[in-house]
Amino acid sequence: MTACAIESAAENGTRAGCVISADGSYAARLASRGDSLFPERWTLDGPEPYAVPLPGKQPEEPGTEVQPMADGRVLIHRVPDGRHTFSLLYPTGPGTGEVPLGAVECRDGTTELRLLPPAPGGLRAYAVAVGRSSTTVWLVAGGPFGPERLAEVPGRCSGGVWLSGGDRLLALDRELGGRTKTVVVDLERDGEVSPLLQIAERSNDRLLLADADSGLLLIRSDAPSPGQDRLGWGVLGSTLPVRFPDSLRLADHTVTPFAIQPGQMLTPEYCLVALRIAGGGGGGGSWLGMWRPVDRWIHQLPAPEGWLTGSGLWTKDGVLRLPYATETLPCGVSRVAAPAEAVEAVDEVSLITHSAEYAEYPEPSDFPDFPDSSGPVAPMEELAEPDDELASSSRPVPLQQAPFTVRKLSSAFAGRRLAQAARAGRAAAEEVTVE
Repeated sequence: MTACAIESAAENGTRAGCVISADGSYAARLASRGDSLFPERWTLDGPEPYAVPLPGKQPEEPGTEVQPMADGRVLIHRVPDGRHTFSLLYPTGPGTGEVPLGAVECRDGTTELRLLPPAPGGLRAYAVAVGRSSTTVWLVAGGPFGPERLAEVPGRCSGGVWLSGGDRLLALDRELGGRTKTVVVDLERDGEVSPLLQIAERSNDRLLLADADSGLLLIRSDAPSPGQDRLGWGVLGSTLPVRFPDSLRLADHTVTPFAIQPGQMLTPEYCLVALRIAGGGGGGGSWLGMWRPVDRWIHQLPAPEGWLTGSGLWTKDGVLRLPYATETLPCGVSRVAAPAEAVEAVDEVSLITHSAEYAEYPEPSDFPDFPDSSGPVAPMEELAEPDDELASSSRPVPLQQAPFTVRKLSSAFAGRRLAQAARAGRAAAEEVTVE
């Protein structure tokens, strides 16, 4: 399983309805009882999901954050009197046990502190404190002495995506000099910062999701349409440029990816991606989309009643699990299988030549064949085209050359996929190309 990413307030205007652990075993949310809010833990890895309320001595504030840990406890982040406090909650019969972890002081009054998405392994939890000119990464649970300052990154950072299947490499979207670019923070090398995503010199590029198995990345950038954000995809360590499919553009709607199907080690283009589609004007509600890079359309379907909006996870065999809560069923998980027509279309794909899409990029012989639908011709996917006035050095380049020149990052993915291929009996020639 793979857990959903937390949608940042800057990205979508709201938080996900619940937070799911990286392995999909637990979820946590703030539930309501009348006008009061209290933490609630969901167990998802059993025959049927069930919820355990974890009320404290007093109701929680609306801005309180919760996050499940691998051992079933729930991390809670409160802000009493401007102090950011952290505790671990656990059920104790009729009551709730609480282990205080300490606090982080933000003295200037302008610093925003929020939890990062659950880290792989679930033994530690992290937060970022965004100040006026820099961002600090904190270890807030799992350390030996309470909250621990790990790194300081120049610029204001948003987002937060874990790379390479562990909690060492953290991708953050950094705003610096009027532009937003994704950088990688190495938490085991004193917070060393390296560039990760830079499609064009003047573009704003953000990383939304990353899958550790396949290396599939979901990106939001204005590189192909200056001033207008577009959804795109790429593969970590690949020589292919970022693509911006027309199928991911829905007029007057906001499309936000929140989960990627795991287990597709050598075929990132076949990974299913779950999308939240929000109606225009903020009053159109939300519904679901399913999409794959290999497809030329989004399969849209209604969300289950009571969906904890923006949260969900895929199983390896392509079933999307969506947590929901209604008055009659306060803890439920809806299971949605991949549409049959999408599977049939993939089975009947025909191959197109390299030159159609990659003529202006070097070494086309290194590019793998990319399947296209055998039906009517669909609009060509856009590649990130720079303004004519930009220098050639700022033209969009394959991911490996600009965004992923960090050798340790590409090598980590390539090594993982080579090992997985060996176990699966695949030939090494099928693997990702590395510098």
